Amino acid sequence: MKRKNGFLSPMPCKGHAFSLLAGVCLTVWCAGVTHAAPSDTTLLEHVQVFDGSSLTEQPERDVLIQNGVIRAVGKSGTVSVPKGARHTDLSGKTLIPGLISDHSHVGVVSGTQVGSANFTAPIIQAALGQYARYGVTTVTALGLTKSPLFDQLRQQQHQNTQGADLFGVDQGIGTPGGMPPEGMVKVGKDQIFRPATAEEGRQAVQKMAAEGTDLVKLWIDDFKNGVSSAKPLPVMKPEVWQAVIQEAHARHLRVAVHIHDLRYAKRLVADGADIIAHGVRDEPVDGEFITLMKSHSAWYVPTISLDEATYLFAEQPALLQDPVLKPALSEDLIRQISDPAWQEKTRTAPLDAASHKAVAMNQQNLLALYKAGVNIGFGTDSGAAPVRLPGFAEHRELRLLVEAGLTPLQALRLATSQAAALLGLSDRGMIAPGKRADFVVLEADPAQNIAAVDQIAAVWRGGVKTEGPLVPR
Repeated sequence: MKRKNGFLSPMPCKGHAFSLLAGVCLTVWCAGVTHAAPSDTTLLEHVQVFDGSSLTEQPERDVLIQNGVIRAVGKSGTVSVPKGARHTDLSGKTLIPGLISDHSHVGVVSGTQVGSANFTAPIIQAALGQYARYGVTTVTALGLTKSPLFDQLRQQQHQNTQGADLFGVDQGIGTPGGMPPEGMVKVGKDQIFRPATAEEGRQAVQKMAAEGTDLVKLWIDDFKNGVSSAKPLPVMKPEVWQAVIQEAHARHLRVAVHIHDLRYAKRLVADGADIIAHGVRDEPVDGEFITLMKSHSAWYVPTISLDEATYLFAEQPALLQDPVLKPALSEDLIRQISDPAWQEKTRTAPLDAASHKAVAMNQQNLLALYKAGVNIGFGTDSGAAPVRLPGFAEHRELRLLVEAGLTPLQALRLATSQAAALLGLSDRGMIAPGKRADFVVLEADPAQNIAAVDQIAAVWRGGVKTEGPLVPR
């Protein structure tokens, strides 16, 4: 991948580049001329398609895939097919683009343990595999990483089809004694910068830019999380975050910012932040914020499931029997969630009530911003804490978006084409000719019920079918 005007821009890669020659061949096929097909040509037949861009579905479609790329989409029986192509009948099933996360983390959690010891290739690759099994084919890790491992893994995932593709932030920039809390994330200085001055902030950006980071991440939050009795953590000084944003933009890097409160969201967007990486959860958004977001063409990622995960398993322990949840759980996490003492402690903590309020406010604000035409992406903060489960969290987020007032297809559009647009990735997020063959085959129709995303028949990434299905039948 390469960066263009602050956005990620795909570079042609072997296995999924849509070459001029391929385009010529597609034109010839459509003209009715038959050519011999390479062994990796597949026609998916009689499938209903949600293409990721429109808010309607297209019944009875054929989708032609070759060399990891979608070559043609048309009414069943109208697509010219080369000899030797494999035919797969998907009658009764629905095809959607692979889900794309604009806000996740990798290498922070293993089981119930959080810390720098988890930043290893096997742990990260296992998480990427789990994302893919849940239909999340592209993941953006927003900080708490380090080079050279993170950069090596990104390049590796760009080139292969095993597990989700990977983009993200080298390290990220927090505050001395503040966010993200050292006692919670337990990562070393090499996984996060904590500048005390504007110059140190600029140096942190320079370091990340030299490492090839895709974005710059800032944490601006006192970490009270709506709990009035909580002691606030120090918040980054404006002159530091302003220096970071200016340096990032000078290097054609966009800045994503962790916030909780509206007052910080307003100040950061006014100062040039490109992505608000969490929803506003303390009060309703107002006209001033909407105007700021639209005038700056800023993006908003609500991550509603972040706060829901705080209480979900303690309040609904029966979820442990959910076959969709089970593939995401380690034995250690099952023991923790099953523990009545843990459940009681979680339910009675002040954070429980505050998290319920945060979810409701986040949903209210998401709907207001959506109706106002603000750019909205998709993410969950999965992988940052043991209960924010890769893949499962993204399925919960879709439900919460629908509960907020979006239709299922509006929610899926955010999680596919809109999430790709936030990242500047024009090669994915839609089922259309020339796009990567990253998609999910569902047993049911998501337009009727968003829970259909749990009924995964197959996941394809780069034209390769992954192991599955998610839930054994």
